[in-house]
Amino acid sequence: MAFIELDRKKLDHNYQYLKNLLAEYDIKMGVVSKVLCGNKDFLRELIGLGVDQIHDSRIYNLKAVKSVDPNIETAYIRPPAKRSIKSVVKYADISFNTEYYTIKLLSEEAQRQDKVHKVIIMIEMGDLREGVLGEEFIDFYGKIFQLPNIEVVGIGANLNCLNGVMPSHDKLIQLSLYEQLIEAKFKTNIPYVSGGSSVTLELIYKNVLPEGISHFRIGETLFFGNNLFTGEKIEEMEQDIFKLNAEIIELTEKPMVPTGEIGENVAGEVKSFDEENYGKTSYRAILDIGLLDIDPQNIEPFDEKIQVTGASSDMIVVDLGTEKPDYRVGDLLPFKINYMGALTILSSQYIAKKVV
Repeated sequence: MAFIELDRKKLDHNYQYLKNLLAEYDIKMGVVSKVLCGNKDFLRELIGLGVDQIHDSRIYNLKAVKSVDPNIETAYIRPPAKRSIKSVVKYADISFNTEYYTIKLLSEEAQRQDKVHKVIIMIEMGDLREGVLGEEFIDFYGKIFQLPNIEVVGIGANLNCLNGVMPSHDKLIQLSLYEQLIEAKFKTNIPYVSGGSSVTLELIYKNVLPEGISHFRIGETLFFGNNLFTGEKIEEMEQDIFKLNAEIIELTEKPMVPTGEIGENVAGEVKSFDEENYGKTSYRAILDIGLLDIDPQNIEPFDEKIQVTGASSDMIVVDLGTEKPDYRVGDLLPFKINYMGALTILSSQYIAKKVV
């Protein structure tokens, strides 16, 4: 059966690299674990690296983190929905917020649970996802500063995720200035200026990250070794922490072009075929994984001679070439997998998860 592997040694290598890099700038790293989809075996490996702060956008996943290690500090990284307030306070030590109404509900629930709930206020910096408008921020902070059982531990910004607005020196200086304004006006301390996600690492490489940024939220780069700013691989990091293995359940020499009237397939596609391939054959393998589990565009065979030719709900078909292959029915084909592919595979109850 198909399964996905997590390579413990490669993950440790990437974590230590990022931890040491950020430590040079006195920056704390919160690890965004949502790609693991709450898998407890994988979370144990992550926590075992020495991670002390885990971020996620799903309560289910934060609950899993707390069940593995209740001492890990957890952060809920999207503005909470009204109907999730009780669970957010229970399973998230910190939440990212933009609405006074929501923080008031968090305050009330924190009192009921006899907790102090920490919040990071997100400020709109141009990407037009979540964030308080800059001209309203001081008044906004002034209101929530008075709420009981609420502690503001940081301000932050999201960039690149929605409209692709890239982080820059000027934008992060602006974010740092908001911290200085708050601390001066309200005589308080803001521990975290959370201006960084994986895409912001490029500012460190270019040596243009402004002083005052004290917190990064790192997910994709940790697990995939990608520079999200340039789209290139980071040479010092491992890229194949995840490997998808699919089993060959049929292997036959078949025509390269189907016969009969062509209509829409199960995915709503109308396929076209190269007329030069009429009358030709190749060896085609069927794998025990399909569209229900992953979009074939998100995987790449390690064997460069193999081509993915199509998929239905439960099976993927690959072309092994015109010469008789060494593969047999029952063999595993390994695939590289990208971030979106890992998200869908790891959220599937049908795909086994293993640590190597």
